[in-house]
Amino acid sequence: MTLRNAPAGTPRSGGRRALRGSTAALAASCAALAALSGCGIRSTTVPVDDGPAPSRVACAPPGASATPGQDTMVDKVYLVCNTQVTPVSRYVDVRDGRLDRIGEVRTLLAQLQMSPRTAETKAGFSTAVPGTLQVVEVVSGSHKGALLLNLRPQDLPSFALAQLVCTLTADSLVSPGHSVVLGGPEQDAKLRSYTCTSDLRSRSDAADGAGTAVG
Repeated sequence: MTLRNAPAGTPRSGGRRALRGSTAALAASCAALAALSGCGIRSTTVPVDDGPAPSRVACAPPGASATPGQDTMVDKVYLVCNTQVTPVSRYVDVRDGRLDRIGEVRTLLAQLQMSPRTAETKAGFSTAVPGTLQVVEVVSGSHKGALLLNLRPQDLPSFALAQLVCTLTADSLVSPGHSVVLGGPEQDAKLRSYTCTSDLRSRSDAADGAGTAVG
């Protein structure tokens, strides 16, 4: 069978149909892309991995870190987790003695200043209480029993005041009435009475207006 070439200039109807089909498909694709752009959807030819959905740690307090013994006691201390303060239990060595209230206060403060233990860190806990914080007790006068810090309470870092107040007021020796009177350095000892309120536990800005002025 002999194949004949079409004479020059002879239109190829099949080619025209193919061209019209390609043009129509291209127009449809452009229309689809324009619609996507109009809807605010950006097309991409590269798969995008946005990673796993955000999650929050459970803040489940780990068990106390040791087995209780003759020279240990269980202390409840408040640590920061998920933008709030939450109590955890710790067994604390008491061989050095905690015979008076200020000794108990300083033991609790030292616990708050420690880096969280491994299990606490894994559970999402941290501390905001500065290691430089110090405390003394007023031993006489009308404000006997008040605790004076070397920083004004409202100047403590975010949540540090909540940690301190909630830890101290949870201890029956330190705070039989579940409140504690705190002040700043002696030259600026404007005293306020604090309780462990829900606002103090959950709002980082609550320290500014927390407590009730003591005359």
